[in-house]
Amino acid sequence: MNVLLLTDKLEMGGAEIYFCKLENRLHHENMSFFTAAGGGELYRSIEKKERFQLLSRKNHAMNLMRLRNMIKKHNIHLVHANSLRMVLYAILLKKTMRQFFRIYYTKHNVTIAENRYSTYFANLLNKYVNRIITVSEFEKENLLTFGLNPRRITTIYNGVDLEQFTYSQKSHNGSTFKVGILARLSEEKNHAFFLEVAQRLRNVPGISFYIGGDGPDYDKLARKITEFDIESTVKMIGAVKEPQHFIREMDVLLLTSNREVFPMVIIEAMAVGTPVISINKGGIKEAVNDRETGYLISSHSAEEFCEKILLLQGNEVIRRRLVNQARMKAVTEFSLDSMVKRTLESYMTI
Repeated sequence: MNVLLLTDKLEMGGAEIYFCKLENRLHHENMSFFTAAGGGELYRSIEKKERFQLLSRKNHAMNLMRLRNMIKKHNIHLVHANSLRMVLYAILLKKTMRQFFRIYYTKHNVTIAENRYSTYFANLLNKYVNRIITVSEFEKENLLTFGLNPRRITTIYNGVDLEQFTYSQKSHNGSTFKVGILARLSEEKNHAFFLEVAQRLRNVPGISFYIGGDGPDYDKLARKITEFDIESTVKMIGAVKEPQHFIREMDVLLLTSNREVFPMVIIEAMAVGTPVISINKGGIKEAVNDRETGYLISSHSAEEFCEKILLLQGNEVIRRRLVNQARMKAVTEFSLDSMVKRTLESYMTI
């Protein structure tokens, strides 16, 4: 069997990292794997570049031609798309080519199309997509409400590389307590709320806040930091190329998003031993059991987030209990090996 994996681009993001992990780790004696994507900084992570096709970020006609040639040249049996755009590419190619191949779609996020045109979205996927892989049970249930065929949906959780995100026990000894967030700087990640929390705690001795990531909201957030008069306690790190180091350096990681499906950063923090305080959105509760493997907060209440930060700062026993249980869950339920194994099994299921 010959498999072609597709994604829009190779910029830092959950779907793109997932794509790179599969490119690096997929191996089967009876399968060959090929990849194609738009450019970006994650291109350096592609290991089998001789089997990779660079796509344009704007020229759809050229992309379709390149993918058509790949499918014919390598006799592709299965196209695994990691974005709705790539699903549409695959459907168009399947309708116009005489070559038969199956279409798989890993759904990483909430798309505009499914919300605005839910009936059309469901009919399209039911008609042309052979298998939909969701990264959380929450997203699977969401798709079922749109009328997707339940027999075609499989949940395979994102997997964390336990060799990269190694566990490290933290020792404070009176040092600065670091509160971090690692996410693309965009509106849906709600960094403004993170800054609101930082402002409330700006006079608490020994706490500093760190924002890891880059994106369109960088300048707006920098102005907000000045407006809140918290330059001395909040640091913007910029793009983070080695997320394991940033997460490991933090004493607690916050997730403040307005919407989520199943963010990788949560299980990465669980793996390295950094406690998580998260808004309860999407499938996050499938990883974070409140008061067992982290803290879940039902609304964007700065008061509640601050309360949990101060609790973790002052209570090492609670910190260690959360960390140990979270690490165990990451190892047993969210390993990269498990993700790759289950993905291969899905390829072999017709």
